[in-house]
Amino acid sequence: MNVHEDIARVLIDEDVIRFRIDEMAPEIINSLEGAPIVVVALLKGALVFTADLFRRLPVRLDVECINVASYHGGTESSGEVQFLDKKLPDVAGKNVLLVDDILDTGRTLQAVSEAMLGQGASMVRTCVLLAKDKERDGMQEADYVGFSIDDEFVVGYGLDYKGKYRNLPYVGVLDPSVI
Repeated sequence: MNVHEDIARVLIDEDVIRFRIDEMAPEIINSLEGAPIVVVALLKGALVFTADLFRRLPVRLDVECINVASYHGGTESSGEVQFLDKKLPDVAGKNVLLVDDILDTGRTLQAVSEAMLGQGASMVRTCVLLAKDKERDGMQEADYVGFSIDDEFVVGYGLDYKGKYRNLPYVGVLDPSVI
């Protein structure tokens, strides 16, 4: 079965995503000068975005990944952030660029940012491909946002529903009949 058939509509196409990442990269580089940079991708959703983004950052950097979960197979954040890795990366004395796929409640970015600072990071900046346009109850906002979107469930470009649809080259709204 063709996964494209499960998409009700394309929200952001591949070319628009690529163009926006090209715009974001210089802004990120200009603000992270100084200490060594560690790009920390939040798995699995940010994998595609992180790969495209860090190839556009023409500086020496390290890349790490942290496996966290907050949706737990549903279409809304559970509000509970689980660290699925036993060990966090060594970020002591380094500038961290924390990259996630989507900013929903803000709890994931806040929990991981606090963990990185607890590991001795000099600075933590946050970057998301998408930010839902909604109240976050005092939770963390992202420093860099690719796109603001309505508060709807989306898939593609790394974002999933029950592990599927990450491989779509665009961000789309999943047909409700599939959920």
